[in-house]
Amino acid sequence: MKFYSNIYQPNKKNLTKASKLIKSGKVIAIPTETVYGLAGNAYRNDSVKKIYSLKKRPKNNPLIVHFSSVKTMNQEVVINEQLIKLAKKFSPGPLTYILPLKKESKISKLVLNKKHQIACRIPNNKTFLAVLKQSGVPIAAPSANLSNKLSTTRSADVEKEFGKKLSYILDSKKTSIGLESTVLLLGASLKILRPGAITKEMIFKVLRKKIHEVKNQGDIISPGQFKKHYSPGIPVYLNQKKPKPNGALLVFGKQKIKKDIFFLSKRSSLKEAASNLYVLLRKIKELGYKSISITNIPNTGIGKAINDRIRRASS
Repeated sequence: MKFYSNIYQPNKKNLTKASKLIKSGKVIAIPTETVYGLAGNAYRNDSVKKIYSLKKRPKNNPLIVHFSSVKTMNQEVVINEQLIKLAKKFSPGPLTYILPLKKESKISKLVLNKKHQIACRIPNNKTFLAVLKQSGVPIAAPSANLSNKLSTTRSADVEKEFGKKLSYILDSKKTSIGLESTVLLLGASLKILRPGAITKEMIFKVLRKKIHEVKNQGDIISPGQFKKHYSPGIPVYLNQKKPKPNGALLVFGKQKIKKDIFFLSKRSSLKEAASNLYVLLRKIKELGYKSISITNIPNTGIGKAINDRIRRASS
């Protein structure tokens, strides 16, 4: 029996093919520095519809559109001084900006939120940037997973999630950050709509303006705001010291080695814990455990993003 795989190495030939697929309206999976993205041509309604269909994503959950530079972003989006300052420091990188779309833009309106704003960022990943530049189009790319489920950080997990429904996955080692980008609403009032690796404190150092952190949003105006999200498919319990019956314990920091324990980071590194979170949640489910208990995670730095994800996973 011939083994089927839709995973391809990001060599010159395959990057060219991926770029042609994107430009022609196909949907493929591409790694970013945060998580894997389910990528399609942001100019084409049919591509955007395919993304929503593959993910089984609610239509009121907008998509992030990826650009290769501030210059290409400026062709489609109304940028401001705040973005220019932040982009100098954090882009390419895991920071997504919410801004108005230019009236003359050809980007599909299906990616916008109810306020006709667009979420956009410049990814810091060589593979993704190569496809952006070669295809010559902005790329809509939410996380490559079924809606409300765990994001994927490895090509093998993308393949498990979609099987033959997705014909092309560009391979990568495990994504470096492991959590989705910070989402920031720019304007008179600055609001973090989803926490990530770029923290409130880091943004404040650049803009020197008050920044609000939005925990519960009535209108969904950016990805990652649904109460239930990032679910491994089994119950998740927060701030626990031991596993439930037939369950596993996910530990941050030192712990005596016992059965049913998995380590986010033995050395108490929040960065390492963020990188390991989705991989371990997925692994525990696949091993047949019936629940996941998680020890306390410090709510500082990227720890805020980790706690946001596990809180939504537990809903």
